[in-house]
Amino acid sequence: MRPLPAPLSDIALLLVRLLVGVVLVAHGLQKLSGGVGGVASGFAGMGIPLPTVSALFVIAAELGGGLLLIAGAATTVAGLAVVVAMAGAYLFAHVGLNPFVDSGGWELVGVIAAGGLALAATGPGRFSVDALVAGRRRRPARHAAGVSAGE
Repeated sequence: MRPLPAPLSDIALLLVRLLVGVVLVAHGLQKLSGGVGGVASGFAGMGIPLPTVSALFVIAAELGGGLLLIAGAATTVAGLAVVVAMAGAYLFAHVGLNPFVDSGGWELVGVIAAGGLALAATGPGRFSVDALVAGRRRRPARHAAGVSAGE
């Protein structure tokens, strides 16, 4: 079976970026409201190594990564940072539990990680900052080729 055609695929990627990004931003803001020290203290209680560094990374991955995914900017890096943060959440807070989020399970962490990985693998689609930047990089090269060809 073939994937969705380009216009639908670009819309689907935009919707995935918006949904995953909004969830991440909400979680990042929630952590930020508790302060880095509060998050680090919670992380230390869970046995997470380097709790302050880990708290800063998770807040940046959730808040910053979420904003980048919404914009479709640095999508590969943002998506992979989200995967690393969610892998840590799984390993330190959700491993061995049932999948259901209402009982502390890993389903939300897994879906967010899968979304970040899928976006890192496929890219953000046409409706993104990454696509806009890539388009600007290509235009001067074509223009330069046209000038050298005498056009």
